[in-house]
Amino acid sequence: MTNILEAIINIVNNPIVEIKNYYSGRNRVNNVGEALEEYIKDAFANTIQEANEEKKMKIHDQEFSWLGNQNHPPDIMIKNGDAIEVKKTQSANSDLALNSSYPKSIIQSSSTLITQECKNCEKWTEKDLIYCVGHTSDNSINSLWMIYGSIYAAKHETYQLIKQKITDGINEIPNVELAETNELGRVNRVDPLGITNLRIRGMWQIQNPRRVFNYLYSGGNGFELVAIIPNDKYTSFPSESRNKIENLNNTNLTISDKTVKNPNNPAALIDVKLIVFKNE
Repeated sequence: MTNILEAIINIVNNPIVEIKNYYSGRNRVNNVGEALEEYIKDAFANTIQEANEEKKMKIHDQEFSWLGNQNHPPDIMIKNGDAIEVKKTQSANSDLALNSSYPKSIIQSSSTLITQECKNCEKWTEKDLIYCVGHTSDNSINSLWMIYGSIYAAKHETYQLIKQKITDGINEIPNVELAETNELGRVNRVDPLGITNLRIRGMWQIQNPRRVFNYLYSGGNGFELVAIIPNDKYTSFPSESRNKIENLNNTNLTISDKTVKNPNNPAALIDVKLIVFKNE
């Protein structure tokens, strides 16, 4: 079973910056966003250099239980492992657009935003979630941040409470016909003819991890990979993966012990591993 440490090792060994050209040359992508997602899948599956499409498909089938679709989270699920959400920005510090899905510390199979196929792709109730945030240009990836939701987003109830209060307020509007929806609200038959409906959608955003964790790392020149992993998560990985990355003979890779603010209580701190790879 793969994990984030194996993905980092594979990127260190295969630091491909011009990802669009690399993947479009294999007739696999149409834009840099698709190329970013392919690169992350290949990093976790150790198939970056695999040119045989059939072999790659079989390896992905072995490693992943879900490869998602554009409108429903997550983008990737590792079999018996973590879930992965891939986000692309074209500005190094711009906020991430999450649209109708609020930030998540973990992902739960009970979520109404998850498809039935995803719920049934393996036996699971919740998974740790990795946000993979790529800063890209038209053709290349400039940086990749890999952050666990548990140190990035508050607990589920924090966002659900706000969403529920908005929905309750909409439901209190008199003389409107309300419909069940996964959105904040839906009002049917607004006009006398009954031909106009109003959809009320949340448009969630979260600050870029580069800004959230700027007290740990501020960035440099050239491609960089920055991963922040809670210590308890790091020690849960197989010793083989930990030994491999800790003994990787690459002067551009550093692993250090840091602390970050608890997203549910900033007065408390969480011990983490900060892993940085620079390809200058």
